[in-house]
Amino acid sequence: MRFSDELWLSIDGIFKRILEHPFIKGLIDGSLDLGAFKFYIIQDALYLKDFSRGLAILGAKSEEDDDLLLFCEHSRNAIIVERSLHESFFKDFSLSREDVYKTQKAPINLLYTSYLIRIAYERPYYEAIGAFLPCYWIYLEVGKFLEKLGSKNELYQRWINTYSSQQFENSVRAVIDITNRISKNLNNHQKDKIKEHFIITSKFEYMFWDMGYKKQTWEV
Repeated sequence: MRFSDELWLSIDGIFKRILEHPFIKGLIDGSLDLGAFKFYIIQDALYLKDFSRGLAILGAKSEEDDDLLLFCEHSRNAIIVERSLHESFFKDFSLSREDVYKTQKAPINLLYTSYLIRIAYERPYYEAIGAFLPCYWIYLEVGKFLEKLGSKNELYQRWINTYSSQQFENSVRAVIDITNRISKNLNNHQKDKIKEHFIITSKFEYMFWDMGYKKQTWEV
């Protein structure tokens, strides 16, 4: 069993909860409130600003030139490629870029991104990969799951097409391969630290969709 297989098994229950969430089910049958999807898209755009910076830190920490190039390219894509997807949705919702980026992060978004940036800065390279991997991998698996079912809503289908695409899968598989490669030189304690971060940010992934579905705001 590869180390990545161990990681995925560790979040089996979390992933099942994600697939059962009404946000995900609503993408399929088109019942998801458009306001919730709009809220999610805005928050995701804010999330990607920090995620891309975290990827740049990952690249800088790597001792391998190929890893540096990969994470710098992924950091660039998070800003350019995924921003293009988000901005196509912004047009549908008549939102300007200024409208989006002056929006306050929802509590879970702030908590998640703060955790990612802290781990990227403070912890070793291998631990940080464990924290960033779920955002890649869970989105791919959700995209593949939704691709089989399709959506009755053109907006939602556009979202599904992005995360079920071969291009996105190639990016994800590259990070999984890095995770397996570096794990070969780690002891059990170090592997456990990767798994710890992997599980925590997988929980954040569930909470992020829940945040969008509920259009979470600050209570005070």
